[in-house]
Amino acid sequence: MPADTSTDSPGFLVRAAHPGDIDGLTKLINLPGFRHGTLRLPHQTFETVRKWLEAPSVGGLHLVAVEAGTVIAQGSLTRYAGRRSHAASIGMGVHDAHCGKGVGSALMKELIDAADNWLDIRRLELTVFSDNAPAIALYRTFGFETEGEHKAFAFRAGEYVDALAMARVRK
Repeated sequence: MPADTSTDSPGFLVRAAHPGDIDGLTKLINLPGFRHGTLRLPHQTFETVRKWLEAPSVGGLHLVAVEAGTVIAQGSLTRYAGRRSHAASIGMGVHDAHCGKGVGSALMKELIDAADNWLDIRRLELTVFSDNAPAIALYRTFGFETEGEHKAFAFRAGEYVDALAMARVRK
């Protein structure tokens, strides 16, 4: 198991994801509320999650929040290459039963700290469904601004939904 370079928060721990988390991550991403805010299809397999976890981008990061041994959230940073090496995308999600309890804020804090203080990433970007008001509020709290809107961005639960393109640019 990797060295624990985790951050404690009330009731949960934020740390690097490791292979022992694959089962918990698989359960997490298959929750209806979690999946609703992502581009993931229903019924993700253990093998699909294993491959994703084992193939982070160069300079990328996979984090989990764990409470009492259960994975309750996931966050990742994917660094771009070449002329976009100053930029990275962020993706994250929180267990249906743990939304609104500071877990997303703790993950975002760790991802931004890594981007700003360890990877020298100037631009962080993300895409969020336009109807996900709690996530949009969280991102704005951390300095993300809306740069545009993608109409009919994705097909979800039988209909097309819009998404916002948001970014945080460190001066």
